[in-house]
Amino acid sequence: MVIYQRFLRDLIRNYIIGSGIAVVVVGGVIISTTLSISNAEMVRIFFIMTISLGVMMLAELLVFRRHMQPIRALLEQETPDLTFIRDAYLQTHRFPALSVKRILGPHFLGLSLPAMTMASIGIAMGWLSLPAYYIGLAGIGAVLVASMHALLEFFTTARAIRPVLIHIREVGQRLYGEDVSLDGRVIVSIQRKFQLSAFLIGTMPLFLFSLATQIRLLSQPSDFTVDYWKWAGIILLLGVGFSSLGARMLARDIQQPIGDLYRAMRDVQSGDLQVRASDLYSDEFSRLVAGFNHMVKGLEARESMNNQLLQSYYSTLAAALDARDAYTAGHSTRVAQYSLLIGKAVALSEQELDLLKKTALLHDIGKIGVRDNVLLKEGRLTDEEFEKIKLHPVLGESILKQIEPAEAMAPLLPGVRSHHERYDGKGYPDGLIGQEIPEFGRIIAVADAFDAMTSDRPYRKGMAVEKAMAILAEGKGTQWDPRYAQTFIDVLMSSNHGKKTSQVS
Repeated sequence: MVIYQRFLRDLIRNYIIGSGIAVVVVGGVIISTTLSISNAEMVRIFFIMTISLGVMMLAELLVFRRHMQPIRALLEQETPDLTFIRDAYLQTHRFPALSVKRILGPHFLGLSLPAMTMASIGIAMGWLSLPAYYIGLAGIGAVLVASMHALLEFFTTARAIRPVLIHIREVGQRLYGEDVSLDGRVIVSIQRKFQLSAFLIGTMPLFLFSLATQIRLLSQPSDFTVDYWKWAGIILLLGVGFSSLGARMLARDIQQPIGDLYRAMRDVQSGDLQVRASDLYSDEFSRLVAGFNHMVKGLEARESMNNQLLQSYYSTLAAALDARDAYTAGHSTRVAQYSLLIGKAVALSEQELDLLKKTALLHDIGKIGVRDNVLLKEGRLTDEEFEKIKLHPVLGESILKQIEPAEAMAPLLPGVRSHHERYDGKGYPDGLIGQEIPEFGRIIAVADAFDAMTSDRPYRKGMAVEKAMAILAEGKGTQWDPRYAQTFIDVLMSSNHGKKTSQVS
């Protein structure tokens, strides 16, 4: 509740200061120095302004209470709901823009409409000796003063809301571990803020001076007034045009580097760590761009190191698995090598090749769950023992599902589970047929079979590459996917890749 009282105090103080500068100082000085009226009429005008101020404050207070309600309700609760916290955070960010709407809405209308109405009655009743068209001039002056007040109120409120935003974020983090934020949502754009601010700063003195001068010149001969405005109108038009151009150029100068940084951040978010923000600026944005680029370089270096560690992890895990049996040492690494040959030949993407390599390295991970007396048996397996071996694709999938984060392992699961499926549906564990078998499973099945046929075993010597290729050709469309089996045969024949290697490219 203390933070709310402090926030309310800051808003009231800023409002009084802004009103004092815009309404009392500027408006009062214009009225007192440009109107030639008696003291009695000045008292009547003061009375009209006092009543109008009362109406204005009542109307603005009602709107202000409605705008403050979500923030106050949050700050008064000890354990607010997370949705409630997010709504209050958004409402707090909107408060500077809402303050402008209050100034140009209930503030402006609540003051000007009663004042103009009572002034019109006063002129009609003879209480004021002012010409009727002065009311129109007063309306123009009220718009100018309200615009000035809205400008001051926007920037002072933008500073006042910061402690409240910090408090709301702390509440969200403490209660729910949630970093409350706008998540990139723009409440007031840089372009609009700078353009309107610069335009008002540049044109406000011109309009105020023109308005005060017009009131003064009303007592002069009409010919003099017409000549004056022929000259003054050109000056006023040039001033407004220059202010508009300057505001637009200032907004563009600020918006362009921000836009460049935003686009670079979006590329980084999508995974492109090669991107760099354009260092085309000589002001403080140069530091910001340099800091961003250094950060991205650091992320790129860390990503590279993480990828190396991850690749080493997969290779080491595969090597540890193969080390259980001296006769299968290097099997997973070679299967990954052969699988990549097939993947590259059929033009898989770099991302797909990376996933294929990881899947192939871990395709036999499920054999960890097979007892040594079965897995390392030198003779032929019994039917019961073979049934236990056939469980290793399912065991492998189950093991990988335990690894976090789950989304990192998910692309590997289908290939690990299905690398012993047959194209004719007679494989295991699911008896899938043809294209029902996941693509990685069909590719690894070819590579796995080739390495098994060409590797030495305790009970037989590895067969020649040519014979293994012939068996692959014979099994196209029955045991293996015909496309991938033929692709592998073509690669082996064209580039002599039949030799085993212990390294994975």
